[in-house]
Amino acid sequence: MLGIFHNFSAPRTPQQNGVVERKNKSLEELARTILSESSLPKYFWENAVSTACYVMNRVLIRLILKKTPYELLNGRKPNIGHLKVFECKCYILNNGKENLGKFDEKEDNGFLVTLYLVMLIGFIIKDS
Repeated sequence: MLGIFHNFSAPRTPQQNGVVERKNKSLEELARTILSESSLPKYFWENAVSTACYVMNRVLIRLILKKTPYELLNGRKPNIGHLKVFECKCYILNNGKENLGKFDEKEDNGFLVTLYLVMLIGFIIKDS
């Protein structure tokens, strides 16, 4: 049977939902590592957690089933070719949004902060 199973536990009792607590701890530690390696300010924590969750669902393998959570849900291997390094350098093309002079640069430098892949590939970029 596939789907989501609802298991209820008493509030403020982490002893009863150990699997969720371990998953949250893993996400927190991975997000902390991402932020410390990229030297971004702490207010980017939401982007780090969403990136960590996205990567964990596509990369980490369940040892018993030898599949990722993405494979279990969708029945096929995930495509991870679009993944970029957190805070990698990128260039933002100025395609007519600002009036440029004859010798002004056509792009701005930035840093890729996170991927948003709900329906389309989108990026959040921090100006340098």
